[in-house]
Amino acid sequence: MGKHTSRTVRRAAAIAALAAVAGTAAPAAADVVERIARVAGTSVHYKVVLPNDYDAAKEYPAILVMGGGPQTMNTIDGTLERNFRAEAQRRGYLVFGVAAPDGELFFQGGERVFPELLESLRSTYRVAGGKFHVAGPSNGGIAAMHVAAGNPDYFLSVTAFPGYLWRPSDSKLLALTKLCVYLYVGEHDEYRWHDEMRREAEFLSSRGGVARYTVEQGQPHRLETLAGANASQLFDGFEATAQGCSR
Repeated sequence: MGKHTSRTVRRAAAIAALAAVAGTAAPAAADVVERIARVAGTSVHYKVVLPNDYDAAKEYPAILVMGGGPQTMNTIDGTLERNFRAEAQRRGYLVFGVAAPDGELFFQGGERVFPELLESLRSTYRVAGGKFHVAGPSNGGIAAMHVAAGNPDYFLSVTAFPGYLWRPSDSKLLALTKLCVYLYVGEHDEYRWHDEMRREAEFLSSRGGVARYTVEQGQPHRLETLAGANASQLFDGFEATAQGCSR
């Protein structure tokens, strides 16, 4: 074998070894995937958290997540990692983290992508029962309430931690009586959203809805009591929908 041929064989072996390593690493890297949906005349960027041992032929419960602040993909990344990814993968949930289209918050114009975006997600992934939970912190909580009120037939529950209904009206609140509503706010929330969140929960309960308003003791606006290992509380709420949200 000549020197040139020997070098070629060694190079091919090295490439094959790298490919083998890459191949074994791919499933772990693919537990969160990024996608773009073209809906309502615009592009919506979103990330999907896949459950452990994901099987595309199976149905999974699904959560639509909206980020706080400017609702960019950076805020989605933080929210998914802080509040959703680990518990979703452990319990077997699909999670869709969506970024606001064209910089428009989901309660200031960005909501125009619904329900078309939900239809697109349902056509791509097998969403159990065809309905989603929707959740988010701060501006994400406001957006979750707003989008759920505008499209109640697509959702099972809405969770704001914290958040309230943007420009509330009786008709918008009544639309939420079809869902399980979970509202969490820190005892020391510097934005003082307590009164509006409590008022909306009381209205929903008085009209036959299932709404739970919880003040997280000792917490500021950013709730540590629902992050990391404590995110299980959020998922307990999602799963309680099967029992009428009683837990």
